[in-house]
Amino acid sequence: MILVTGATGHIGNVLVRKLLEQGNKVRALVWRGEDTTPLKDLGVEQVVGDVLDLDSLESAMHDVEIVYHLAGIISIMPGKNPFVWKVNVEGTRNVLEAARRASIQRLVYTSSIHAIARAPHGVAMDESLGFDQNNPYGEYDRSKAAASLEVQKAAADGLDAVIVCPTGVIGPYDFRGSELGEVIRSASEAKTMFYVEGAYDFVDVRDVADGMIAAQAHGRHGESYILSGQRLSVRYMLETVREVTGKAFASIKIPFSLAEYAARFTPWYYQRTKAKPRFTPYSLEVLQSNSNISHAKAALELGYRARPAIETITDTVRWFFENRRIKSAV
Repeated sequence: MILVTGATGHIGNVLVRKLLEQGNKVRALVWRGEDTTPLKDLGVEQVVGDVLDLDSLESAMHDVEIVYHLAGIISIMPGKNPFVWKVNVEGTRNVLEAARRASIQRLVYTSSIHAIARAPHGVAMDESLGFDQNNPYGEYDRSKAAASLEVQKAAADGLDAVIVCPTGVIGPYDFRGSELGEVIRSASEAKTMFYVEGAYDFVDVRDVADGMIAAQAHGRHGESYILSGQRLSVRYMLETVREVTGKAFASIKIPFSLAEYAARFTPWYYQRTKAKPRFTPYSLEVLQSNSNISHAKAALELGYRARPAIETITDTVRWFFENRRIKSAV
């Protein structure tokens, strides 16, 4: 039996699909009252639990051999966020403790490229940089770094665990509408698109799930593996959507200085309206940061491969359309 925490998320539901396709028995840990639409009709066992409730984790891990821990809170808002830290760090500690008590054979922890120490432009980012819990860029980054260090400590103490670090994840089965997923969907509807010049490394969610499965099977005890794709500019992404759909739409570049000024006020707007944050100082920093990211280690040790970006964007557009998440026909 395999347990997946965070199974309803973008990576989580794709991982569940792939594990089931391979004939595995999969149990999904879901929060009480959580929308489980991403798991609909998959035939996966669902158990209610919470990474902040150790007892529920111990119950969920009964008869489980492998754990994929993905549950966490993503935030691109500035400042301290106790809940992000509590779920991402304390929740991971609980998962590790439950895994020890249950004598789990192997645990795969999904960290993030943002947990790894930043490198200056011109320097390739890889696993040798290590995890930086003093990262100045955001609470999410610091919390994922701290959680990754907890996993490394548990591995040093005997728990068989490996860590994977995806970059910016895009692709089909994006039920909740990730930041870049919403950009692709909106462009597919031929809406006027405002964008800031910048780029980052984006990876197909299906390749990430494959990489996680490979890490479970072949990853070395206590090691971390970057699962990256390729560097894409925002402009390239929009132009690719235009090519895939055959639709013309206006794309207007906003000067970075103006975007930087406006971003000073967007966190206040998101807090006041409770809207999902899309455009913040953090998101601008990411688009301007070093995106020369290597997955050579994962390729060598796991056989990891990343598909071409145009395939990912094409399949994402098609999925949004087929699931009626695009208002007009593609």
